[in-house]
Amino acid sequence: MNFTLHQLQIFIEVARLKSITRAAEEMHMTQPALSIQLKNFQSQFDIPLIEIIGKKLYVTDFGESILVIADNIIKEADSLRYKTKEYEGLLTGKLRISSASTGKYVIPYFLSAFIQKHPGIDLKLDVSNKTSVLNNLKKNEVDFAFVSVVPEKLDINEELLLDNRLYLVSNKPKKQKNRSLIFREDGSATRAAMEKYYGDSKGRKSLELTSNEAVKQAVIAGLGDSIIPLIGIKNELASKQLHVLKSKGLPITTYWRLIWLKNKTLSPIAQAFLNYLSEEKENIIKKEFSWYTK
Repeated sequence: MNFTLHQLQIFIEVARLKSITRAAEEMHMTQPALSIQLKNFQSQFDIPLIEIIGKKLYVTDFGESILVIADNIIKEADSLRYKTKEYEGLLTGKLRISSASTGKYVIPYFLSAFIQKHPGIDLKLDVSNKTSVLNNLKKNEVDFAFVSVVPEKLDINEELLLDNRLYLVSNKPKKQKNRSLIFREDGSATRAAMEKYYGDSKGRKSLELTSNEAVKQAVIAGLGDSIIPLIGIKNELASKQLHVLKSKGLPITTYWRLIWLKNKTLSPIAQAFLNYLSEEKENIIKKEFSWYTK
C-alpha cells in the first residue's frame, strides 16, 4: 500500500465536508487536482470509501473505518513534527478558530503578530456563517469561535475585541425610492439584524445572497440596498463605490468577540493566544482600525 499524508488529509476533508468542491476550496486546490488525489487514494482499496447518491456524497461504512485510522495517522504525524519543534524551544501545535464570514476583516489582524512570534503554531481558520461557526464550537472542533452576537443557550467565556457597526449602504449617495433589499442567507447574524430592523418587509422586492462579498458586489452593481457591517467596506467607501445612508435607528451595533466553551480546558497555545490578546488588543485596534474607530 502506497499513500501519502496529503491524500489522507484530502480524504479527511472530503469526508468532513461531504463535498469535493468545498474540500478543494478548503485545501486551496483545484477540484480536478483534488479529485485525482482522492482517486489515487481510493485505488488502494477494493471497497469504496465514498459514494455519490442523488448528487450527495456519503462516506461508506468501510470509509468511516478508514477515516478513523487516517485521522489518527495525521495526528501522529503532527505530533512528530511538533515534538521536534518543542526541542527547539518553540510553542507548537494547532490553533483552531471558526469565524463568522464578516470576521475575516477583523480576526486576521489579531492573529498576525502572534503567529509570527510563534512559527511552530499551525493556524486553522475556518470562515463560515454563524450557524456553522456555532456548530463547530458546540462539537468542540475548534478552540475558539469569532462572532458578533452572543449565542443563546450556550455556556461560554468571551474576550471582546472590536465593535461591529451595521449601516444602510447603497451605490447612490442619497436614498432612492422603491429600492430592493439585499439580505444574507438564513443563519447569518447580519441577516437576523436586518430582519429585526425592517420587521415585515412584505411588499418590498428582496434578494438573498450567501456571502457579504456577494451582497457588497450586488449593492455596487445597483441591484438594491443592504444593511452591512462597516468593517468590510473600507475601500469601497474610499472609492465612492458605496455610500452610507442616514437612516433612523442605525447603526446597529454589536461587538466582535472571541468565545469558547466555559467547561473547555484550553491548550497551552489557546491560553497563550488569550494572554496575547489581553496584552495587545488595544495596540492592535489603534494600529489597524483607527479609520474605523474614528
